Amino acid sequence: MSAPYILILYYSRSGSTNEMARQIARGVEQAGLEARLRTVPAISTECEAVSPDIPDEGALYASLDDLKNCAGLALGSPTRFGNMAAPLKYFLDGTSNLWLTGALVGKPAGVFTSTASLHGGQETTLLSMMLPLLHHGMLITGLPYSESALLETQGGGTPYGASHHAGADGKSGLDSHEVALCRALGMRLAKTAQKLEG
Repeated sequence: MSAPYILILYYSRSGSTNEMARQIARGVEQAGLEARLRTVPAISTECEAVSPDIPDEGALYASLDDLKNCAGLALGSPTRFGNMAAPLKYFLDGTSNLWLTGALVGKPAGVFTSTASLHGGQETTLLSMMLPLLHHGMLITGLPYSESALLETQGGGTPYGASHHAGADGKSGLDSHEVALCRALGMRLAKTAQKLEG
């Protein structure tokens, strides 16, 4: 059996959610577990392939085996009208066999998002991503207020999960509080997975 890893599964268009995923990975690695970054391909409203089979750059596309074999999951998406983006939802909709076998029951999970506007639906997006994870029987791991950055942030950050205010053009980088909260989420997931396996 391979070493335990935390799967960081996300969709990103402008790069903000991708950067959050990388910071979460650093937190996972600081806690001593492998972080496995995976993304999902874009989808088309016309039901045609719009992405190459292998991404030109960045993280590989996720497989159901990546999800089945993980010790924990961080799930991330930019906000789309208060919900997760369609490509991530499409991937999750294809996980019925994992649900039927209980493959994810009892594993820790956390969520993260980025938005163009400060009040653009961060919390509702985080909650929307939790719903399929709860159906899978996963244990939701948020961010407690013992994380000082959660009390000090002027941008993203919620007890439901890490978040980032990317700005209207999507170019605003993560501030120090958002970085700290992403890393804290990664560390909490890794430490929780270690305790559960241990």
